[in-house]
Order: sequence, then structure tokens, then C-alpha cells
Amino acid sequence: MRGASVGPWLAVPLAIIVLLLLGAFAAGADAAGKTKWLCSPAAADDPCQTPLRSTLLAPDGTEAGTKAPERSSRRRLDCFYVYPTVSDQPTQNANLDVDPELDSIAQYQAARYNQHCRIFAPVYRQVPLKALNEGGFTDEALAIAYRDVRRAWREYRQRRGPRRGVVLIGHSQGTFMLQRLVAEEIDRERADRRRLIAAILLGGGVTVEKGSDRGGSFRRVRACESERQLRCVIAFATFDDPVPPDAIFGRAATPGEEVLCTNPAALGGGSGRLRSLYPSEPFAPGTTIGLATGLVGLPTPKVGTPWIEAKGLYRAECSRDDGASVLQVEPRGGAPDLNAIPDPTWGLHLADANIALGNLATLVGKKARAYRRSLRR
Repeated sequence: MRGASVGPWLAVPLAIIVLLLLGAFAAGADAAGKTKWLCSPAAADDPCQTPLRSTLLAPDGTEAGTKAPERSSRRRLDCFYVYPTVSDQPTQNANLDVDPELDSIAQYQAARYNQHCRIFAPVYRQVPLKALNEGGFTDEALAIAYRDVRRAWREYRQRRGPRRGVVLIGHSQGTFMLQRLVAEEIDRERADRRRLIAAILLGGGVTVEKGSDRGGSFRRVRACESERQLRCVIAFATFDDPVPPDAIFGRAATPGEEVLCTNPAALGGGSGRLRSLYPSEPFAPGTTIGLATGLVGLPTPKVGTPWIEAKGLYRAECSRDDGASVLQVEPRGGAPDLNAIPDPTWGLHLADANIALGNLATLVGKKARAYRRSLRR
């Protein structure tokens, strides 16, 4: 399959990814002030609180009815979400304005989890697309972004209710931030690990020791291998073609390690059908990510519900061919091929969070029930 191109705006050198992955930037002191929350139970105009009603799509793109999942009446867990690189601001660090792309990315990647959890999503001074693309940022810019996320986590941790578990959710730059947070703040602290239900860290290169379910990125937090396993990580990078030798994702930089791939449709191994979920409204028009998202190729018919659910259009299995560990997806029953954006080295990075969102949300619900049972022991 030939990927469409939108120019070099995402052509970040692999060295920058490795730099983020290894956390090789200064920590510094927290900036003054409190966190600004994009999503939280107290946030006004919270983009994570969208209705859940969905239009179902058959593999050939025809509508197959609707469904309206109910929010759990026992949402005794929280989701802490850190969004990926989306800002179009022309600076080394984005400011704390809630630009349209922030509202859209929260709706696309986080809102569906509100069926099972309260969502906390901090606004953070991320390194924007332009700075990443052009290399026009410093180590301190990365440190500023991380400090914002760390401060938000510490604020959340101080005010969460007793015995509430937490699911971490991140993608791309958000995963890099959460990966460091887990390593420094959670993996080392038994009390925090006991509250961790799962970490969903997509498109960011979480690593384990070869042949193991841990090591690499974390010492104690393991890979998720069953639906009811707690204190574990779900991680993958999505491709639908052979992984290029110079791929941005899927190849570990450290000898003896491999990039973690956990198939959300078959945590125990093998292949499974994906449940793709994404909003029916286009991603923030006029933004870079809005343009790119529209080129990926997921079917977007005009429907009367907030969500589109395409069940079984794609099947997925973790692949370790040619030294790359990725989630390989295959269209089924007439489903469209998807486009690698901006080029094949990125695979289906822009689809990571939505191509299996239905599977991931279901897993969060099952792990939430397992966590509640663990509290009764």
C-alpha cells in the first residue's frame, strides 16, 4: 500500500524519538501555578463528556444499526490522559490555551473511556508539531512539557478519592511523558503501583527485555497478558505493511530489548477482530492533524450519532518480522486499505488510538471489575 503524503510536518528524526524514550532531558523544578485541566469532573465545556451513541458500520461501509452504551453506575476509577503532539503553535513550547485541536484530540482519543472512568486530562506545554519537525527546540522545552505532566499527576494523586484505581492513557508525545512518569513516579512506589489498573501507552516505543514481559522501560510494571490482569501495560504501534528498516516505531534502540506489542483484541496472543471507534465529526478543521487524520482513510459516512463503530473491519496480530515488533492490521470483508501518514516509516501512527478503541474501552471495563474484586480480598 502506498501512503499518502502531507509533506514533512511529522518527519521527526528517530534520534529525537530515542531521546524522548530514554528520558534524556533535564527534570528541573516544577513551574509555579496549578494545573489547567482540559478534562476533569469540574471542568467547564469538558470535551471528554460526549454522549456514547454510535452508528455501526459493516465492512462494506453500509450502516448496520445503532447502539447506545450506558455509562457504568460504579465508575470507581479514573483515567489520566496525556494527549499526543497536536499543537500548531509556532513556538518551542505550546502555551496553555485550549486550541481547537486540543478539544478534538480529547474527543477522539479519551472521551470514549468515560463509559468506565472519570477522565483527568491536563493541558501541558508540549513541544508543538512545527518545533518537532524542524528540530527548533531544546532539551529544556522537553523538560517543561514533562514538568507540567508530572505536576498534574501529583495534583491528581493528592485529591483522588480513597481506593480509587487509575488507568493511564497516552499516545505519541503523551506516551513518552507517561512512560517517564511511570518509571519515576509509579514503578518505584508500591502504593502507586497498587492503584494502577493499567497503562495504555500507544505509539511511543515502550520496551521489554527480549522474551520477557518486563524489563526495558519498567522494572516492575509488566505487559498485560490477560483481560483481568492489573498493574500492567498495553502498548503497540500499528502498521498494515512490512515495517521499513528506517521506521520511526517498532524497533528498540537498546540491545537485548524489544518494543512491546500487546494485541488489544487478543492479549494472550494470536489474532483478533478490532472494534474501531471514532467521532463522526471531523477533527478540528484547518489544523495540521485535522488534515492528516482525514487522509488516513477510515470510513466516515454522514451519520446521526456522535460516534462511528466499525466492528470487524480490521483484524490484528502482533508481528516480530525483521526485528520490528508492531501490531499488523489487515482489512477484512471489503474494508478500505489505510494510508501511512506522512509516509511508510510512520505506519498507521495516526490511527493507533482509534483503530482498536472499542477493544481498549472494553478492556478498561473488565479491568475495572477485576480491580474492585481485588479490593474485597
